[in-house]
Amino acid sequence: MEIGISTFLEATADPVTGKAISHAERLRNAVEEIVVADQAGLDVYGIGEHHRADYAASAPAVVLAAAAAMTKRIRLTSAVTVLSSDDPVRVYQAFSTLDGLSNGRAEIMAGRGSFIESFPLFGYSLDNYDELFEEKLELLLKIRASEKVTWQGRHRPAIHNLGVYPRSVQDPLPVWIASGGNPQSAVRAGMLGLPIAFAIIGGMPERFAPLVELYKEAAKRAGHDPAKLQIATHSHGFVADTTEEAAELFFPPTQAQMNVIGRERGWPPYDRAAYDAARSLRGALYVGDPEYVAEKILLLRKHLGVTRFFLHVNVGTMPHREVLRAIELLGTRVAPIVRKELARLAGQQ
Repeated sequence: MEIGISTFLEATADPVTGKAISHAERLRNAVEEIVVADQAGLDVYGIGEHHRADYAASAPAVVLAAAAAMTKRIRLTSAVTVLSSDDPVRVYQAFSTLDGLSNGRAEIMAGRGSFIESFPLFGYSLDNYDELFEEKLELLLKIRASEKVTWQGRHRPAIHNLGVYPRSVQDPLPVWIASGGNPQSAVRAGMLGLPIAFAIIGGMPERFAPLVELYKEAAKRAGHDPAKLQIATHSHGFVADTTEEAAELFFPPTQAQMNVIGRERGWPPYDRAAYDAARSLRGALYVGDPEYVAEKILLLRKHLGVTRFFLHVNVGTMPHREVLRAIELLGTRVAPIVRKELARLAGQQ
C-alpha cells in the first residue's frame, strides 16, 4: 500500500497569526515538502489544480518538475488535473516532460473539477461539463497510447496523424480518474480499466464501499481484472507527536478554509463539534498521533481495499515547520506501522 501527501497549495492568511503567505512562498514551500516527503520514505506527492486566489496550484506539473531533480524515489502526480478545461495535448506534454525529468515518476490524475473557476477562465461552458471531460479523456488516452494521433471531437480542433512529444518514459504514462463519489465516474474508470482516486472529506469512509464494488464490477464486465486495479483515497488530516497536539494545530486553519468553501456552496458553518466527530475512528479526518492515524488507514484498507492513501496536508495555511513535521511523521512513523501490519496479515493468508 502506497502512502503519500496531497495538497492544493493553500495560500491564505494564517488564522492564528493573521500573517498572509504569498503564492511565491507557498510554491517554494511545496518543493521543500516534496523533498522531505521523499527523504521520509513516502510514496507519492500530489498537487491539485486550482485557479483562485486562495490556492497557488494553477500549474501542478511545473511545481512537481521543480522537485523532480531534487528527489529520487517519490512519485509525482496531479491531484487533480481539471481535464475538462485544459488541452489534452498540453496535459500529456507537460506530464511526459515531468516523466522524463523524474526518470519515470510522473502520473496524471484526471477529473472534471469540483471547483469551476477554470471553465470561464479558458472559455468553456458549464453546460458541456460532462461531455467536455468524456471527449478530452478519450483524446488523452489516445495520445498516451500512440505517438501519432488521429482524432476528432466537438470541443477541440481535430488532429490528423500528428505526433505528440516528448513521449513518456513510462509506457503507458499512468492516468488515474478522480472522483468525489459520483457513481458515473466509478463506472467510467472501471470500464476503461483505469485506477481511481476517491476524495473522502466527509461522512464515514466505509460508505464508499458500494462505489468501490461498482467500479470493480464495471471493470470485470469490460474484461479487466479487478484484482489488478488500483484504488486511492484522498482525505484531510494531520499528524503530530500527540493526538491532542494534532487536533489543536489542525482545527483553526481547517475551520477557516472549510467555512470559506462552505459559504460558496451553502454548507452550514464548520464548528469544533463537527471537527471532533470527523476525527473519530470512523470519521473522514485523519488527525492524530502516528499510531492513531495508522489505525484509521488500516481500517480504510479493510473497508475499501485501497492501495494508495493521500493525506491532504494542509487544508488552510499552517506554519511551514509544522507541515514538514507532519510529513516526516507520516513517512517515518505512520507508514512503517501500516506496512508492517499489512505484511503480517498477508503472511496469514
